[in-house]
Amino acid sequence: AVRFANGRLQQPDSLRFTVYRHRDSAHPRKRHRRILVSETERLCYVGHNFGSQVMKCNSLCRYFVGVLDRSSGQMEVYNAEIFNMQPLLSGGRCWESQLLGCLVLVTPALFPWHGARRIPSPVSVGWVHRVFVPCADGFVLSWVHRVFQGVFCPVQMDLCIEAFGTSKQKRALSSRRMNAVGSDIVSTAVTKAAANIIDAKGVTGLVQDMAQDDVQNISAFLPPCHEDADRPEHVYRFEDILSPAEYEALRVPAAALANATTEELAKRAEERSLCSFVLEELKFLPTDEKSRDHKARCLWFLDTLIKFSHERVIKKKYQTGPDCPNIISRKLMKNFTSLTYNNGSIQNLISASMKAKITAYVIALALHINNFQTDLTVLQNDMKLSESRILDIAKALRLRVSKAKGVPGLESDQSHKLATLSLPLPTQKAPEGQRKRRKMN
Repeated sequence: AVRFANGRLQQPDSLRFTVYRHRDSAHPRKRHRRILVSETERLCYVGHNFGSQVMKCNSLCRYFVGVLDRSSGQMEVYNAEIFNMQPLLSGGRCWESQLLGCLVLVTPALFPWHGARRIPSPVSVGWVHRVFVPCADGFVLSWVHRVFQGVFCPVQMDLCIEAFGTSKQKRALSSRRMNAVGSDIVSTAVTKAAANIIDAKGVTGLVQDMAQDDVQNISAFLPPCHEDADRPEHVYRFEDILSPAEYEALRVPAAALANATTEELAKRAEERSLCSFVLEELKFLPTDEKSRDHKARCLWFLDTLIKFSHERVIKKKYQTGPDCPNIISRKLMKNFTSLTYNNGSIQNLISASMKAKITAYVIALALHINNFQTDLTVLQNDMKLSESRILDIAKALRLRVSKAKGVPGLESDQSHKLATLSLPLPTQKAPEGQRKRRKMN
């Protein structure tokens, strides 16, 4: 069984395949090695079942091909292997199948006994393949050896194709030469352009540009940052997290949190209907009515964001609760999900990048709630993140992270991390790359 790496065949019946096997049939490994060669009008394809680029699926499971006899209703099952056919664009090693066509006219000149039905094989070296090629004189070449590679160099093969090849082989030769010329032109142009850029900017300038691009890619998932702000509350503005219309829509659902009694909070803690961060902050709501309402609205939206981050695939009729305003639901679907196509339908998916974006907005909102200092460990547990992940996001937000020592209300103060937003902002650095993963046995 074969699969082509660069697409699907429109006319698979017109293809011809050639199978090469290793001559050393006694060797326990080499005797199973096969090379499969195929040729289309424009390209040659080669697949093999050994080497570093072999498909892993053949070693992980077994494949079978069933042939059904319609008259008897019985099926015969045969062992099968999957070959990944890779196109060869260069002319160095893609001439074995073309050699077979050239032998039709070249062989009578090389071997006087061309009237015989079998040709004595030359020195048995390397790979051998069993293929039958009908010739002009009516005889069949059998067991053609790859030793002809020492007789014909690629340049001579091209000359043979130009003189004696079929129209299909000549089209393939012309296409291969065009690809070779095109690749040379592209390589020369890229090398020249790279040299001009290095001369113009220098190596240091290019490294700085790459770091700036990484920073911009990170910033795409962060709230808008105003670096020239003169106060911490203006760095990540509250209006960028919740618009005035969205803030007004939270008045009704947040009223239940603002007026919740101690018994109701204890019941919610047992039911775990609110996250730990919100439950802890509800114990310290301001007595002033306006400040109390503002904090309750922020806590309600923060709790909604955290619950939303726990989802994977968001259904079309997803609702965070019976009292969730439509404008908030639309905001969540539009800003914190990505569209994906699955099983014939479009779905809203919370990918890893979207979850990082939700985390960044949760931290920014928690900073506004707690006077621009918040406990990252509590948020980490509520959002079910690793410590390294939430610390990376906090550093991308340009927060200063420290250990929480002597902070009241924390059970293990030494293990908690505090994030503080203070001016001037620390210099933003691009990530140093992925951490080395521990190798599993």
